[in-house]
Order: sequence, then C-alpha cells, then structure tokens
Amino acid sequence: MFEEFCRCVGHTPLVKLGPHLYAKLETFNPTGSVKDRIISFIVKRAIEDGDIGEGTTLVEATSGNTGIALSAVGAALGLPVKIIMPCNMSEERRKMMKLYGAEIIDVPPSDFSRAIEVRNKLLLEGVDHWSPCQFENGDNVLCHELTTGPEIYSDLQKAGEKNWSAFVSGAGTGGTMMGVKNFIDTRQLTTKCVLLTPAEDAAHHGIQGINDGEDFLLDPSTMDHVCSISTADATERASRLARENGLLVGISAGANILAAEKWIENNKPEGAVVTLLCDRGERYMSIL
Repeated sequence: MFEEFCRCVGHTPLVKLGPHLYAKLETFNPTGSVKDRIISFIVKRAIEDGDIGEGTTLVEATSGNTGIALSAVGAALGLPVKIIMPCNMSEERRKMMKLYGAEIIDVPPSDFSRAIEVRNKLLLEGVDHWSPCQFENGDNVLCHELTTGPEIYSDLQKAGEKNWSAFVSGAGTGGTMMGVKNFIDTRQLTTKCVLLTPAEDAAHHGIQGINDGEDFLLDPSTMDHVCSISTADATERASRLARENGLLVGISAGANILAAEKWIENNKPEGAVVTLLCDRGERYMSIL
C-alpha cells in the first residue's frame, strides 16, 4: 500500500482565488496536508537505503500534520509509529493519528525543543527506531525543490501566467519555503519569497504548523519580505474561505492567504502570487 500512497501524493490543483492570487490546494494529498510530500519522499529513500525494514518503529516530533502523514505511512507499511507532540495541538489531529494506529507521547504546550529531545532519546535507546528528522533533514528541502516548486511553475504556465511575481508561505520546519526558494534560484526566476510569520510569539500564537520556536531549515536572510498575521485574523480568514469559497482549510492556510493578499495590495504585482492551502480544516473544528 505504501507505493499506492506515494502515487497519490503531489500534483495538487492550483486554484485562482482572486486577481493575481493563486493557491496550491495541498488538501488533495492522501492525508490532506502538504506534509504527505516530505514523508513519502523521505520514507521512500530510507527504504531504498535499507534504513527502514520489517519491524522498524517510525518516530517523529511534530505539531501534527507530519505526524498524521507518518502515522498513515506506518499503517500502509505495517510498522508501529510513535509521535511526540506538544499537548496543546488540536484534538482532531491527535484523533487522526490514533485512528492510523500511532502512539502519542505528550510534551508541554508549544515546547517543540522538548519534543525533539524526546524523539532523539527514543532514537538512541530504541531498538530499530527510525525518524525522518523533519526539522534537520535536508531531504525535506529537496523534496519541495523537486516537486512543489516545479509543479507551481508548470501550473502557472498552463494557466497562461508567464510571470510568477511572488511565493508566500509560513515556515514550520522551513522545508517548503527553502525548497521552493531553491527552485526559484536554480531557474533564475525573479520571483520574490515572502515569509509569513505570526504576529504573536511562538509560545502564544495559535497558527499551528508555523513558527515552532526556531528557524530549523529556514534561512531568514534569503527571504525578500516578511509579513506578520495575527492568529485571530488567520482564523477568521480560514473561516471565510469555507463560507465564501467552499474551501475547508486550516488556520495556516488562512494566514497564507491574508499575507498574499497584503503583498498584492502593497506591491501591485503584474504577475501571479502563489501560496499554499496547507491542510484540510476538519482537524481544527474545535478551534475554528
């Protein structure tokens, strides 16, 4: 089943939401989020390298979506999964992981450093434990350089958009932003990279999945612009996407759209501005 899972990942629709504004609809991935991309990519490589075999336990620290993707892949491979996550992540995410059969280990609220410490301890002490190490693994970046970036570029060409003005995204691990940035640089495009950040600090914002306390794989010095969005505004924009566009998506998607709309308003671009609708909204029902 793992091969079938991988076959369903990526090539997600690019939808137009307004003048110049396009969004990559990552909800079409098997578990409903962009994180299916990196998990399928990294796990496939690990299997090929012999790092994952029969009886391997898959382990990761996560705010939710990577854990959901890894839990699903574990189920497809028939392997046990242990997920370490802050206890204040949405209950719906936790239920999804449990339905896939994963064991969840809680750490204090918003404490991703502690989650990573627990993961690393399990890797050192556990027999035949393996982790995608999403916060440190360069394959996280490479995955988006080889898939997400080229897909956006190709989709815009098909839509008749010859000028890709900006890519707007928040950063959790930083893999998506840096991967797309690397693709843009490799193709020598003039596309600007706009980093979304929460208006509140990492311990207090509610835009789950971004700004988890460190930059991790992100190099902020390479970003062209930074746009801050409050949790309240992101939540309200996500709700409007459901009511006005029929798109039930998460809070980070609402934040991404707001940041893209602000960039369009302030910069009056001639070409397309692209962002991501990172995940489905059913995992936020209790807080949307």
